[in-house]
Amino acid sequence: MYSFPLARRACGARLFRGLVSSALLVGFAALPVAAEPLSLQEAQRLAVAQSGQLLANDAAARAAQDMAVAAGQLPDPVLRLGIDSLPVNGPDRLSLTRDFMTMRRIGLMQEITRSDKRQLRSERFEREAERVQAQRQLTRAAVERDTALAWLERYYAQAMRALLLQQLDETRLQEQGASVTFREGRGSQADVFAARAALIEVEDRLSQTDRQARNASLMLTRWIGDAAKRPLAGQAAWQSSVLQQALTADHLRQHPQLAVPAALLNTAETEARLAQANTRSDWTVEATYQQRGPAYSNMVSIGVSIPLQWDQKSRQNRELASRLALADEARANYEDTLRAHEAELRGLINDWQTGKERIARYNTQMIPVAGQRSAAALTTYRTGRGELSSVLTARREEIDTRLQALVLELETARLWAQLNSLAPQPVAESRRVSSQTDANTKTKTKGQP
Repeated sequence: MYSFPLARRACGARLFRGLVSSALLVGFAALPVAAEPLSLQEAQRLAVAQSGQLLANDAAARAAQDMAVAAGQLPDPVLRLGIDSLPVNGPDRLSLTRDFMTMRRIGLMQEITRSDKRQLRSERFEREAERVQAQRQLTRAAVERDTALAWLERYYAQAMRALLLQQLDETRLQEQGASVTFREGRGSQADVFAARAALIEVEDRLSQTDRQARNASLMLTRWIGDAAKRPLAGQAAWQSSVLQQALTADHLRQHPQLAVPAALLNTAETEARLAQANTRSDWTVEATYQQRGPAYSNMVSIGVSIPLQWDQKSRQNRELASRLALADEARANYEDTLRAHEAELRGLINDWQTGKERIARYNTQMIPVAGQRSAAALTTYRTGRGELSSVLTARREEIDTRLQALVLELETARLWAQLNSLAPQPVAESRRVSSQTDANTKTKTKGQP
Protein backbone atom coordinates (compact mmCIF):
# COMPACT_ATOMS: atom_id res chain seq x y z
CA MET A 1 0.00 0.00 0.00
CA TYR A 2 3.07 2.26 0.06
CA SER A 3 4.03 1.71 -3.55
CA PHE A 4 2.23 4.78 -4.87
CA PRO A 5 3.83 7.33 -2.46
CA LEU A 6 7.26 5.78 -3.05
CA ALA A 7 6.87 6.06 -6.83
CA ARG A 8 5.71 9.65 -6.45
CA ARG A 9 8.76 10.51 -4.35
CA ALA A 10 11.06 8.81 -6.89
CA CYS A 11 9.50 10.77 -9.73
CA GLY A 12 9.90 13.98 -7.72
CA ALA A 13 13.58 13.24 -7.12
CA ARG A 14 14.20 12.61 -10.80
CA LEU A 15 12.36 15.82 -11.70
CA PHE A 16 14.45 17.78 -9.22
CA ARG A 17 17.70 16.37 -10.59
CA GLY A 18 16.56 17.21 -14.11
CA LEU A 19 15.79 20.79 -13.17
CA VAL A 20 19.17 21.16 -11.47
CA SER A 21 20.96 19.77 -14.53
CA SER A 22 19.07 22.10 -16.83
CA ALA A 23 19.89 25.07 -14.64
CA LEU A 24 23.57 24.15 -14.63
CA LEU A 25 23.59 23.79 -18.41
CA VAL A 26 21.93 27.18 -18.83
CA GLY A 27 24.38 28.73 -16.39
CA PHE A 28 27.41 27.32 -18.21
CA ALA A 29 26.00 28.42 -21.54
CA ALA A 30 25.57 31.94 -20.20
CA LEU A 31 29.23 32.18 -19.13
CA PRO A 32 31.30 34.39 -21.47
CA VAL A 33 33.57 32.50 -23.83
CA ALA A 34 37.12 33.78 -24.02
CA ALA A 35 37.88 35.21 -27.43
CA GLU A 36 40.62 33.51 -29.38
CA PRO A 37 43.75 35.67 -29.65
CA LEU A 38 44.26 37.48 -32.94
CA SER A 39 47.59 37.00 -34.69
CA LEU A 40 49.01 39.38 -37.28
CA GLN A 41 48.68 36.81 -40.08
CA GLU A 42 45.02 36.18 -39.25
CA ALA A 43 44.30 39.91 -39.12
CA GLN A 44 45.77 40.35 -42.59
CA ARG A 45 43.81 37.37 -43.90
CA LEU A 46 40.56 38.79 -42.51
CA ALA A 47 41.32 42.22 -43.97
CA VAL A 48 41.89 40.77 -47.43
CA ALA A 49 38.69 38.70 -47.20
CA GLN A 50 36.60 41.72 -46.15
CA SER A 51 38.11 44.36 -48.44
CA GLY A 52 35.55 46.04 -50.67
CA GLN A 53 38.34 47.45 -52.84
CA LEU A 54 39.46 43.95 -53.80
CA LEU A 55 35.90 42.97 -54.65
CA ALA A 56 35.67 46.03 -56.88
CA ASN A 57 38.91 45.05 -58.62
CA ASP A 58 37.59 41.53 -59.20
CA ALA A 59 34.40 42.92 -60.75
CA ALA A 60 36.37 45.27 -63.01
CA ALA A 61 38.62 42.41 -64.11
CA ARG A 62 35.62 40.25 -64.98
CA ALA A 63 34.13 43.13 -66.96
CA ALA A 64 37.34 43.57 -68.97
CA GLN A 65 37.61 39.84 -69.63
CA ASP A 66 34.04 39.71 -70.91
CA MET A 67 34.71 42.71 -73.13
CA ALA A 68 37.79 40.91 -74.49
CA VAL A 69 35.54 38.09 -75.66
CA ALA A 70 33.03 40.51 -77.24
CA ALA A 71 35.71 42.59 -78.97
CA GLY A 72 37.11 39.54 -80.72
CA GLN A 73 33.88 38.85 -82.62
CA LEU A 74 32.69 40.17 -85.97
CA PRO A 75 30.28 43.14 -85.81
CA ASP A 76 26.60 42.24 -85.88
CA PRO A 77 25.08 41.94 -89.38
CA VAL A 78 22.67 44.67 -90.38
CA LEU A 79 19.22 43.79 -91.74
CA ARG A 80 18.08 46.39 -94.29
CA LEU A 81 14.43 46.81 -95.32
CA GLY A 82 13.02 49.39 -97.71
CA ILE A 83 11.00 50.44 -100.75
CA ASP A 84 12.69 51.87 -103.81
CA SER A 85 11.16 54.12 -106.50
CA LEU A 86 7.65 54.41 -105.05
CA PRO A 87 5.39 56.72 -107.22
CA VAL A 88 3.97 59.69 -105.30
CA ASN A 89 1.64 61.14 -108.01
CA GLY A 90 -0.14 60.13 -111.18
CA PRO A 91 -2.35 57.07 -111.77
CA ASP A 92 0.19 54.74 -110.07
CA ARG A 93 0.43 56.91 -106.98
CA LEU A 94 1.58 54.89 -103.87
CA SER A 95 1.20 51.58 -105.70
CA LEU A 96 3.73 48.88 -104.94
CA THR A 97 3.04 46.72 -108.00
CA ARG A 98 1.95 48.78 -111.03
CA ASP A 99 5.16 50.67 -111.79
CA PHE A 100 8.04 48.57 -113.09
CA MET A 101 10.63 50.55 -111.11
CA THR A 102 8.99 50.10 -107.71
CA MET A 103 10.77 47.45 -105.63
CA ARG A 104 10.34 46.13 -102.14
CA ARG A 105 13.83 45.51 -100.81
CA ILE A 106 15.29 43.24 -98.11
CA GLY A 107 19.02 42.97 -97.63
CA LEU A 108 21.79 41.91 -95.28
CA MET A 109 24.97 43.90 -94.71
CA GLN A 110 28.06 42.63 -92.88
CA GLU A 111 31.27 44.45 -92.02
CA ILE A 112 34.24 42.13 -92.49
CA THR A 113 36.75 43.13 -89.81
CA ARG A 114 40.09 41.46 -90.35
CA SER A 115 41.05 38.78 -87.87
CA ASP A 116 44.29 40.50 -86.80
CA LYS A 117 42.37 43.67 -85.95
CA ARG A 118 39.76 41.74 -83.99
CA GLN A 119 42.51 39.94 -82.12
CA LEU A 120 44.17 43.24 -81.23
CA ARG A 121 40.86 44.68 -80.02
CA SER A 122 40.40 41.63 -77.83
CA GLU A 123 44.00 41.88 -76.63
CA ARG A 124 43.45 45.51 -75.66
CA PHE A 125 40.77 44.47 -73.16
CA GLU A 126 42.93 41.58 -71.99
CA ARG A 127 45.65 44.11 -71.18
CA GLU A 128 43.01 46.13 -69.35
CA ALA A 129 42.13 43.03 -67.32
CA GLU A 130 45.82 42.58 -66.52
CA ARG A 131 46.01 46.21 -65.40
CA VAL A 132 43.05 45.71 -63.08
CA GLN A 133 44.61 42.54 -61.70
CA ALA A 134 47.85 44.43 -61.15
CA GLN A 135 45.88 47.13 -59.35
CA ARG A 136 44.29 44.40 -57.26
CA GLN A 137 47.72 43.09 -56.36
CA LEU A 138 48.80 46.58 -55.32
CA THR A 139 45.57 47.11 -53.38
CA ARG A 140 46.00 43.83 -51.57
CA ALA A 141 49.54 44.76 -50.59
CA ALA A 142 48.28 48.11 -49.26
CA VAL A 143 45.48 46.42 -47.29
CA GLU A 144 47.91 43.96 -45.71
CA ARG A 145 50.38 46.76 -44.96
CA ASP A 146 47.82 49.07 -43.32
CA THR A 147 46.37 46.17 -41.33
CA ALA A 148 49.84 45.23 -40.13
CA LEU A 149 50.57 48.84 -39.14
CA ALA A 150 47.33 49.06 -37.13
CA TRP A 151 48.03 45.71 -35.48
CA LEU A 152 51.59 46.76 -34.58
CA GLU A 153 50.41 50.12 -33.22
CA ARG A 154 47.97 48.40 -30.91
CA TYR A 155 50.44 45.70 -29.88
CA TYR A 156 53.21 48.11 -28.88
CA ALA A 157 50.76 50.54 -27.28
CA GLN A 158 49.69 47.69 -25.00
CA ALA A 159 53.33 46.83 -24.28
CA MET A 160 54.04 50.47 -23.39
CA ARG A 161 50.93 50.54 -21.23
CA ALA A 162 52.07 47.48 -19.28
CA LEU A 163 55.46 49.12 -18.68
CA LEU A 164 53.85 52.38 -17.55
CA LEU A 165 51.47 50.54 -15.22
CA GLN A 166 54.48 48.92 -13.58
CA GLN A 167 56.10 52.33 -13.17
CA LEU A 168 52.81 53.72 -11.88
CA ASP A 169 52.62 51.12 -9.11
CA GLU A 170 56.22 51.75 -8.12
CA THR A 171 55.76 55.52 -8.12
CA ARG A 172 52.65 55.25 -5.94
CA LEU A 173 54.56 53.19 -3.41
CA GLN A 174 57.40 55.70 -3.47
CA GLU A 175 54.95 58.57 -3.01
CA GLN A 176 53.34 56.80 -0.05
CA GLY A 177 56.74 56.04 1.44
CA ALA A 178 57.88 59.63 1.07
CA SER A 179 54.70 60.87 2.80
CA VAL A 180 55.18 58.45 5.70
CA THR A 181 58.86 59.35 6.03
CA PHE A 182 58.02 63.06 6.04
CA ARG A 183 55.34 62.65 8.71
CA GLU A 184 57.81 60.72 10.87
CA GLY A 185 60.35 63.51 10.50
CA ARG A 186 62.88 61.37 8.63
CA GLY A 187 62.38 62.90 5.18
CA SER A 188 61.91 66.21 3.46
CA GLN A 189 58.77 67.72 1.97
CA ALA A 190 60.64 68.15 -1.30
CA ASP A 191 60.77 64.34 -1.64
CA VAL A 192 56.97 64.20 -1.22
CA PHE A 193 56.41 66.80 -3.95
CA ALA A 194 58.93 65.08 -6.23
CA ALA A 195 57.15 61.76 -5.82
CA ARG A 196 53.75 63.34 -6.50
CA ALA A 197 55.06 65.11 -9.59
CA ALA A 198 56.52 61.84 -10.86
CA LEU A 199 53.18 60.12 -10.25
CA ILE A 200 51.27 62.78 -12.20
CA GLU A 201 53.74 62.54 -15.07
CA VAL A 202 53.35 58.75 -15.29
CA GLU A 203 49.54 59.05 -15.22
CA ASP A 204 49.68 61.61 -18.04
CA ARG A 205 51.92 59.38 -20.16
CA LEU A 206 49.56 56.49 -19.49
CA SER A 207 46.66 58.57 -20.81
CA GLN A 208 48.60 59.30 -24.01
CA THR A 209 49.38 55.61 -24.46
CA ASP A 210 45.71 54.68 -23.94
CA ARG A 211 44.76 57.21 -26.63
CA GLN A 212 47.23 55.64 -29.04
CA ALA A 213 45.88 52.16 -28.27
CA ARG A 214 42.27 53.27 -28.86
CA ASN A 215 43.18 54.91 -32.17
CA ALA A 216 45.02 51.77 -33.26
CA SER A 217 41.98 49.65 -32.34
CA LEU A 218 39.71 51.94 -34.35
CA MET A 219 41.97 51.67 -37.39
CA LEU A 220 42.16 47.89 -37.00
CA THR A 221 38.35 47.79 -36.82
CA ARG A 222 38.25 49.63 -40.14
CA TRP A 223 40.01 46.65 -41.75
CA ILE A 224 38.70 43.58 -39.91
CA GLY A 225 35.51 44.70 -38.17
CA ASP A 226 34.52 43.19 -34.82
CA ALA A 227 37.51 40.83 -34.87
CA ALA A 228 39.60 43.83 -33.77
CA LYS A 229 38.08 43.46 -30.28
CA ARG A 230 39.93 40.19 -29.76
CA PRO A 231 43.17 40.20 -27.75
CA LEU A 232 46.37 40.13 -29.75
CA ALA A 233 48.48 37.00 -29.96
CA GLY A 234 52.19 36.58 -30.35
CA GLN A 235 54.67 39.05 -31.78
CA ALA A 236 55.40 40.05 -35.34
CA ALA A 237 58.44 38.42 -36.89
CA TRP A 238 60.00 41.77 -37.75
CA GLN A 239 63.57 40.48 -37.42
CA SER A 240 63.59 38.88 -40.89
CA SER A 241 62.21 39.72 -44.32
CA VAL A 242 62.22 38.14 -47.75
CA LEU A 243 63.73 41.36 -49.13
CA GLN A 244 66.90 41.26 -47.06
CA GLN A 245 68.64 39.27 -49.79
CA ALA A 246 70.44 40.89 -52.72
CA LEU A 247 68.00 42.61 -55.08
CA THR A 248 68.10 41.94 -58.80
CA ALA A 249 66.32 43.66 -61.69
CA ASP A 250 64.08 40.63 -62.28
CA HIS A 251 63.21 40.54 -58.59
CA LEU A 252 62.32 44.22 -58.58
CA ARG A 253 60.08 43.91 -61.64
CA GLN A 254 57.85 41.44 -59.77
CA HIS A 255 56.93 43.89 -57.02
CA PRO A 256 53.31 45.14 -56.76
CA GLN A 257 54.26 48.79 -57.26
CA LEU A 258 55.68 47.95 -60.68
CA ALA A 259 52.83 45.71 -61.79
CA VAL A 260 50.52 48.61 -62.66
CA PRO A 261 53.10 50.60 -64.74
CA ALA A 262 54.04 47.37 -66.53
CA ALA A 263 50.39 46.68 -67.36
CA LEU A 264 49.95 50.27 -68.59
CA LEU A 265 52.98 49.82 -70.83
CA ASN A 266 51.54 46.61 -72.30
CA THR A 267 48.23 48.38 -72.92
CA ALA A 268 49.93 51.31 -74.67
CA GLU A 269 51.91 48.95 -76.91
CA THR A 270 48.73 47.07 -77.82
CA GLU A 271 47.00 50.36 -78.64
CA ALA A 272 49.91 51.24 -80.95
CA ARG A 273 49.65 47.92 -82.78
CA LEU A 274 45.90 48.44 -83.15
CA ALA A 275 46.47 51.92 -84.59
CA GLN A 276 48.88 50.34 -87.07
CA ALA A 277 46.19 47.82 -88.04
CA ASN A 278 43.67 50.65 -88.53
CA THR A 279 45.74 52.01 -91.41
CA ARG A 280 44.11 49.26 -93.47
CA SER A 281 40.36 49.77 -93.85
CA ASP A 282 37.74 47.06 -93.40
CA TRP A 283 35.29 46.14 -96.14
CA THR A 284 31.54 45.80 -95.87
CA VAL A 285 29.59 43.39 -98.10
CA GLU A 286 25.87 43.60 -98.78
CA ALA A 287 23.35 41.34 -100.54
CA THR A 288 19.83 42.64 -101.36
CA TYR A 289 16.75 40.94 -102.78
CA GLN A 290 14.32 43.30 -104.59
CA GLN A 291 10.73 42.30 -105.34
CA ARG A 292 8.68 44.10 -108.02
CA GLY A 293 5.12 43.73 -109.29
CA PRO A 294 3.81 40.38 -110.69
CA ALA A 295 4.39 41.56 -114.23
CA TYR A 296 8.07 42.27 -113.69
CA SER A 297 11.15 40.28 -112.75
CA ASN A 298 12.57 40.33 -109.22
CA MET A 299 16.17 41.40 -108.77
CA VAL A 300 19.22 40.67 -106.63
CA SER A 301 21.91 43.25 -105.82
CA ILE A 302 25.37 42.55 -104.39
CA GLY A 303 27.74 45.27 -103.31
CA VAL A 304 30.96 45.99 -101.45
CA SER A 305 31.72 49.17 -99.45
CA ILE A 306 35.34 50.21 -99.02
CA PRO A 307 36.25 53.24 -96.82
CA LEU A 308 38.61 55.53 -98.69
CA GLN A 309 41.47 56.67 -96.48
CA TRP A 310 42.17 59.59 -98.78
CA ASP A 311 43.99 61.66 -96.12
CA GLN A 312 45.85 58.92 -94.31
CA LYS A 313 48.83 61.10 -93.38
CA SER A 314 46.55 63.47 -91.46
CA ARG A 315 44.32 60.86 -89.83
CA GLN A 316 45.53 57.28 -89.56
CA ASN A 317 49.22 58.13 -89.50
CA ARG A 318 48.64 60.85 -86.91
CA GLU A 319 46.70 58.41 -84.75
CA LEU A 320 49.51 55.87 -85.06
CA ALA A 321 52.12 58.51 -84.13
CA SER A 322 50.02 59.49 -81.11
CA ARG A 323 49.77 55.87 -79.92
CA LEU A 324 53.49 55.35 -80.39
CA ALA A 325 54.20 58.49 -78.36
CA LEU A 326 51.91 57.26 -75.59
CA ALA A 327 53.77 53.94 -75.61
CA ASP A 328 57.06 55.83 -75.24
CA GLU A 329 55.55 57.77 -72.36
CA ALA A 330 54.41 54.57 -70.62
CA ARG A 331 57.85 53.01 -71.14
CA ALA A 332 59.62 56.04 -69.70
CA ASN A 333 57.24 56.12 -66.71
CA TYR A 334 57.88 52.45 -66.10
CA GLU A 335 61.66 52.85 -66.13
CA ASP A 336 61.44 55.88 -63.86
CA THR A 337 59.14 54.03 -61.46
CA LEU A 338 61.58 51.10 -61.46
CA ARG A 339 64.49 53.33 -60.44
CA ALA A 340 62.43 55.18 -57.83
CA HIS A 341 61.13 51.90 -56.43
CA GLU A 342 64.63 50.46 -56.19
CA ALA A 343 65.88 53.54 -54.33
CA GLU A 344 62.90 53.47 -51.97
CA LEU A 345 63.31 49.77 -51.33
CA ARG A 346 67.02 49.98 -50.62
CA GLY A 347 66.40 52.92 -48.29
CA LEU A 348 63.78 50.96 -46.38
CA ILE A 349 66.11 47.99 -46.06
CA ASN A 350 68.88 50.25 -44.80
CA ASP A 351 66.60 51.90 -42.20
CA TRP A 352 65.23 48.51 -41.13
CA GLN A 353 68.67 46.97 -40.66
CA THR A 354 69.87 50.06 -38.78
CA GLY A 355 66.80 49.80 -36.53
CA LYS A 356 67.65 46.19 -35.73
CA GLU A 357 71.19 47.18 -34.79
CA ARG A 358 69.93 49.95 -32.50
CA ILE A 359 67.42 47.63 -30.83
CA ALA A 360 70.21 45.15 -30.14
CA ARG A 361 72.27 47.97 -28.60
CA TYR A 362 69.34 49.01 -26.40
CA ASN A 363 68.72 45.46 -25.20
CA THR A 364 72.36 44.54 -24.54
CA GLN A 365 73.80 47.85 -23.33
CA MET A 366 71.51 50.80 -22.69
CA ILE A 367 68.70 49.06 -20.79
CA PRO A 368 71.06 47.04 -18.53
CA VAL A 369 73.10 50.18 -17.74
CA ALA A 370 69.94 52.16 -16.94
CA GLY A 371 68.75 49.32 -14.67
CA GLN A 372 72.10 49.22 -12.86
CA ARG A 373 72.00 52.97 -12.35
CA SER A 374 68.46 52.79 -10.96
CA ALA A 375 69.43 49.96 -8.60
CA ALA A 376 72.50 51.88 -7.41
CA ALA A 377 70.43 55.00 -6.70
CA LEU A 378 67.88 52.95 -4.75
CA THR A 379 70.64 51.29 -2.69
CA THR A 380 72.20 54.66 -1.93
CA TYR A 381 68.82 56.04 -0.81
CA ARG A 382 68.11 53.05 1.45
CA THR A 383 71.44 53.46 3.20
CA GLY A 384 70.60 57.09 3.94
CA ARG A 385 73.26 58.57 1.71
CA GLY A 386 70.99 59.69 -1.13
CA GLU A 387 67.75 61.48 -1.84
CA LEU A 388 64.47 60.12 -3.09
CA SER A 389 64.54 62.52 -6.04
CA SER A 390 67.68 60.80 -7.32
CA VAL A 391 65.91 57.45 -7.12
CA LEU A 392 62.87 58.79 -8.98
CA THR A 393 65.05 60.36 -11.64
CA ALA A 394 67.05 57.18 -12.18
CA ARG A 395 63.93 55.03 -12.29
CA ARG A 396 62.23 57.44 -14.69
CA GLU A 397 65.26 57.37 -16.97
CA GLU A 398 65.25 53.57 -16.90
CA ILE A 399 61.57 53.47 -17.87
CA ASP A 400 62.24 56.09 -20.54
CA THR A 401 65.01 53.91 -21.94
CA ARG A 402 62.69 50.91 -22.05
CA LEU A 403 59.96 52.99 -23.68
CA GLN A 404 62.45 54.33 -26.22
CA ALA A 405 63.40 50.75 -27.02
CA LEU A 406 59.73 49.89 -27.58
CA VAL A 407 59.24 52.98 -29.77
CA LEU A 408 62.31 52.03 -31.79
CA GLU A 409 61.06 48.47 -32.10
CA LEU A 410 57.69 49.78 -33.30
CA GLU A 411 59.37 51.96 -35.94
CA THR A 412 61.49 49.00 -37.08
CA ALA A 413 58.41 46.78 -37.22
CA ARG A 414 56.67 49.43 -39.33
CA LEU A 415 59.57 49.38 -41.77
CA TRP A 416 59.32 45.59 -41.83
CA ALA A 417 55.61 45.79 -42.65
CA GLN A 418 56.29 48.24 -45.47
CA LEU A 419 59.01 45.98 -46.84
CA ASN A 420 56.67 43.00 -46.83
CA SER A 421 54.07 45.01 -48.73
CA LEU A 422 56.65 45.57 -51.48
CA ALA A 423 57.54 41.89 -51.74
CA PRO A 424 56.33 39.84 -54.73
CA GLN A 425 53.00 38.07 -54.21
CA PRO A 426 53.07 34.75 -56.04
CA VAL A 427 49.54 33.91 -54.92
CA ALA A 428 48.08 37.05 -56.46
CA GLU A 429 50.20 36.60 -59.58
CA SER A 430 49.06 33.02 -60.05
CA ARG A 431 45.46 34.13 -59.63
CA ARG A 432 45.96 36.76 -62.33
CA VAL A 433 47.46 34.21 -64.71
CA SER A 434 44.66 31.77 -63.95
CA SER A 435 42.02 34.42 -64.63
CA GLN A 436 43.72 35.34 -67.89
CA THR A 437 43.81 31.69 -68.93
CA ASP A 438 40.11 31.36 -68.20
CA ALA A 439 39.42 34.43 -70.33
CA ASN A 440 41.43 33.03 -73.24
CA THR A 441 39.69 29.68 -72.93
CA LYS A 442 36.31 31.43 -72.93
CA THR A 443 37.28 33.33 -76.08
CA LYS A 444 38.24 30.18 -77.94
CA THR A 445 35.15 28.35 -76.78
CA LYS A 446 32.76 31.08 -77.89
CA GLY A 447 34.53 31.39 -81.20
CA GLN A 448 33.91 27.75 -82.05
CA PRO A 449 30.75 26.76 -83.94
